[in-house]
Amino acid sequence: MIVRSLDDITGTRFDVSGPGWISRRILVARDGLGYSLHDTVIKAGAELTLEYKHHFEACYCIAGSGDITAHSDGVTHVLKPFTVYALEQHDLHTVRAHEDLRLVCVFNPALSGEEVHRDDGSYAPAGG
Repeated sequence: MIVRSLDDITGTRFDVSGPGWISRRILVARDGLGYSLHDTVIKAGAELTLEYKHHFEACYCIAGSGDITAHSDGVTHVLKPFTVYALEQHDLHTVRAHEDLRLVCVFNPALSGEEVHRDDGSYAPAGG
């Protein structure tokens, strides 16, 4: 059994940030579950264009507000607490945070825990 708290992650190499975001990687590839689990905050005013070419991602909003636009059809969806979005097609998308947007995110395959976005908005392939 794996038991961790956010306090166990904060300030470690699994407390990762980039322009406009902070992601605490609570479960990672080395845990052997096949997915990783992250507590992520997209900071108010941030706009991130991302495309996870090598991963599937699902995010469950637990606080804050924002929106997400899929580039494939231009449709924008409101993000608010108790809303989930899943990128099942490796979707190119833009997330905007109107206020700090707190998400619980799951990645498959699992991230090692130290990744940051590459220039194209993706993470490197697992093991790469």
